[in-house]
Amino acid sequence: MHAALQRTPALSTLVARVSQQPLSAPRATAACALALRHRPAAPINPTWSSSASTSQQRQQQRRRLHSSATLRHENPLGIPKREANPAPRIPRRAAGPPQKSGIRGVNHVVVVASGKGGVGKSTVAANLALALAKTSPEALGRPARIGLLDLDIFGPSVPLLMGLDRAGEPEMNDANKLIPLQNHGIKTMSIGYLLPPDPNQPVVWRGLMVQKAVQQLLFDVDWAQGGDLDALVIDMPPGTGDVQLSLGQLVVVDGAVIVSTPQDVALIDARKGVAMFQKVGVPIIGLLLNMSHFKCGSCDTPHELFGSSDKFTAAASELGLDVLGKVPLVTSVSDGGDAGRPVMVQSGAEGDEVRAAMSHVGDEVWQYLAKRPKANVGVRG
Repeated sequence: MHAALQRTPALSTLVARVSQQPLSAPRATAACALALRHRPAAPINPTWSSSASTSQQRQQQRRRLHSSATLRHENPLGIPKREANPAPRIPRRAAGPPQKSGIRGVNHVVVVASGKGGVGKSTVAANLALALAKTSPEALGRPARIGLLDLDIFGPSVPLLMGLDRAGEPEMNDANKLIPLQNHGIKTMSIGYLLPPDPNQPVVWRGLMVQKAVQQLLFDVDWAQGGDLDALVIDMPPGTGDVQLSLGQLVVVDGAVIVSTPQDVALIDARKGVAMFQKVGVPIIGLLLNMSHFKCGSCDTPHELFGSSDKFTAAASELGLDVLGKVPLVTSVSDGGDAGRPVMVQSGAEGDEVRAAMSHVGDEVWQYLAKRPKANVGVRG
């Protein structure tokens, strides 16, 4: 150590003076600390040639180099010491799902969903809303007030199905809430009313934009104008994504109607939809078989074009769910939807079987809602 210190004149003089006098323990400690603070790093052993060096010897030398300097940090990586009085930080929100609530101006919420697209879910939702209005319970003493909300952000169909595709943008009330557009006695709201009029313009949004739009459609609509809705039918998009999760976490849903066709590929996704709603606490009212059969004009024999309905019935039994009805495939259903006149407001004999089936579904839904206890939660909107 003396040989290394003699390279610095000031330090060598200090050590010489100290060595000539007997040191007490405190003075010796102070002198050693002073010498260690100013001593240079130990030189690398010149006998270690690059050819003879080993990995172990390099590691030992690194330890000597690090240990020769006074530690200025709490660890050898150089992370600064923690502040004695750190600045206050904004506390994070407690973990857990958000609190569910009701929708202001809505007494009951019924969703129409399917795991797979193309099964006629939106058509069923529009006709179910009309069926609920047609089969109003006698206990109400008046025609039921029904609303239809389109939550299919990327493919809204309600404006066309309800004959409101050219109605323009909805107005806003004094509270900056959207006023629903109405046709066939049903109040409706859809993202399609707020999009550019160009039908070829797609909605290209990321998940956060979709969730924000869903919240606004749920809570920024004045459903209570003219009296609270007795039931709001929500047309869900296909799949089990952001919209379904947001609805299940934010809104108290009274029940869901799952729509499917008899094909295995549709039933597989229908099972996934049922499991998803069960996970987020949405009860299932029952399953609805759409496009179950077709009757040609030359005979009354039902032709099951998309497979046997027995598979659908077996799937409902496995899931422990009721079959609410079987809706046949009728051309007036699709033609009426394109013209903005759902089959429930038509009078042709061709749609009699469909109207009877949907009226039965409406009765089943009203009976289910009458037995369901009212949730004691707050409302938003």
